[in-house]
Amino acid sequence: MKKMIILAAIAASLSMQARAAETTEKTNADKKEAPKELKLADVMSKPKISGYLIGNYNATFQEGKNSNTFSIRLIRLTMTGRILNDFEYKLQGQLNGNSSTFGESPRMVDMSLEWLRHKEFKVKIGQFKRPFSFENPMNPIDIGFNSQAQSIQKLAGFNDRTGEQSSSGRDIGVQVSGDLIPNANGRRLLHYEAGVFNGQGINRKDVGNQKDVIGGVWVSPIKGMRIGAFGWVGSYARTGWWNDGMIEESGTRKVNRYRYAISAEYKDADWQIRSEYIHNTGGAFKTTANTSDDLKDCNYNDKLGDRADGVYVAMIAPIIKGKLRAKARYDLYRQAGDWASAKTIYKAGFNYLFCKNLEIQTEYSLVNDRNIVNHNYSMADVQFSVRF
Repeated sequence: MKKMIILAAIAASLSMQARAAETTEKTNADKKEAPKELKLADVMSKPKISGYLIGNYNATFQEGKNSNTFSIRLIRLTMTGRILNDFEYKLQGQLNGNSSTFGESPRMVDMSLEWLRHKEFKVKIGQFKRPFSFENPMNPIDIGFNSQAQSIQKLAGFNDRTGEQSSSGRDIGVQVSGDLIPNANGRRLLHYEAGVFNGQGINRKDVGNQKDVIGGVWVSPIKGMRIGAFGWVGSYARTGWWNDGMIEESGTRKVNRYRYAISAEYKDADWQIRSEYIHNTGGAFKTTANTSDDLKDCNYNDKLGDRADGVYVAMIAPIIKGKLRAKARYDLYRQAGDWASAKTIYKAGFNYLFCKNLEIQTEYSLVNDRNIVNHNYSMADVQFSVRF
């Protein structure tokens, strides 16, 4: 009898274990069959909204052309975020116009998507900064002066000498880049970037069906230092009318852009020393393309010729760490590649940071412009910037 009771208990235990195993197996099967709920946060990060505004006061002391004015230099709003963690998107719009091209505002400045999985090889597509020079991709507040150097403005696609519309150094295309050779501390010693672009500036389709190829490489031997070189092979094209002697003709014309830059920079928390030389071979159109109607003028600017170059040396140094900085810049640009067309600007001033998001920049400039009758004049600027 006792044995029968023991056997019955064992049988009951085995039966319970079997039922438990069956229940567990069914639960696991249900879990496998139940699809995982897909949430937006799994696909896309929460967008980050930021931006900045820059206000300016300028006084020009020039014989017969004295002027002084307040202006809004830039108001920009940016949205960035991640998609599937490996892709970063950027949208940036400019909300204000300027004193000469009101019709271009508001407008899209950046619209790009970049694959960032590997530091050694990244791919970006859309509308973004051309990979040419150190100063071009910098935020205008971080440059520390009231404007980019002349050679950057004229030879990196801001107010390009070719006559291309104002494009803030940007174009539409695709780019690859990467950082190579990490040292013992993980800091990358070599950077490369190269892209293929329309050659027409922002918000424009290709006209000449000949793409621009732009790229650069730099080394970083010590922390904060970069020494690099850049190259640009391409053209800017227009379709419209031009006068050839007594005959008016129509069609598509282009001017070449063969450019190179040699650059060096040292940057610390309060120190900033940067110098670049840029050389251009290629012509220009007579008018600047501010609107699509301007593209009808395809006459070449023979006065500028096909040579230009420029160099600048800029330094910002701390007086009170994190608060007050002194600055100076030598800025030379030769629009026709000779000394008769040279314009030299000597700048000096101070920058004061109320906090990291609020800054006032002041400077006084002496100008020697050999392209005008009265070569010498001066300017004073006060720039107020806010980031958010």
